[in-house]
Amino acid sequence: MKTSLIVTLFIAAAFLAVSSLAQTTTTSPAPGGKMSNMGHVAVPANNGATAPAGQPSAADMQKMMQQMMEMSKLNENHKMLADTAGTWNYSVKMWMDGDASAKPQESKGTATRKMVMNGRFLVGDYTGMMKMPGPDGKMKDVTFKGMGLEAYDNVKKKFVATWMDNMGTGIMTMQGDYDPATKSITSTGEEEMMPGMKTQIRSVTKFPDKNHMTFEWYENQGGGEKKTMEINYTKAK
Repeated sequence: MKTSLIVTLFIAAAFLAVSSLAQTTTTSPAPGGKMSNMGHVAVPANNGATAPAGQPSAADMQKMMQQMMEMSKLNENHKMLADTAGTWNYSVKMWMDGDASAKPQESKGTATRKMVMNGRFLVGDYTGMMKMPGPDGKMKDVTFKGMGLEAYDNVKKKFVATWMDNMGTGIMTMQGDYDPATKSITSTGEEEMMPGMKTQIRSVTKFPDKNHMTFEWYENQGGGEKKTMEINYTKAK
């Protein structure tokens, strides 16, 4: 995880700084040394010496920092996600039993998608209405709220996403790849709506142009994969 890497580098830098401070009586760099970015404390040059067990050398730490900075850069995949930022209207078709030839349950809603963390992540907020059985067993309209987080992970070289909504308490995670030929991201994951009832899932998000998106949802509960949902998005602004 990037967080653990940052912590490791921070601790390593601090340890090296403390060690170097113990070896010098001034705050000026030692001959052949260099200034640490932790403050005005000299970090002795590595000079080919091997760091004590459990400690990265100054050279290794520098390489790790350079690699981490490289992995944090934005690329065309982040730009593609940024192109989907904005306000969208969407319509949903659902086939609870997986029979796509049957009449679907339909609903509508709106989505607001925006980039955060200087263009590294996309947060989506979704609001709509859907039919759910009430206490009396009769179907009624209920408000649906959902939130998704999408990104392109440079380390994994995968598109990654999380999803949560007001119909459950779990956070679902998925990851997948982009196919430029079909302009689509295909992702896979697993959901567990009830204890022990794990379902393999697959989603396909298509980007035919900057004003339209299509999201298809497939479930495999052991009897083969079935399409249970389709969402069509049209950009409002």
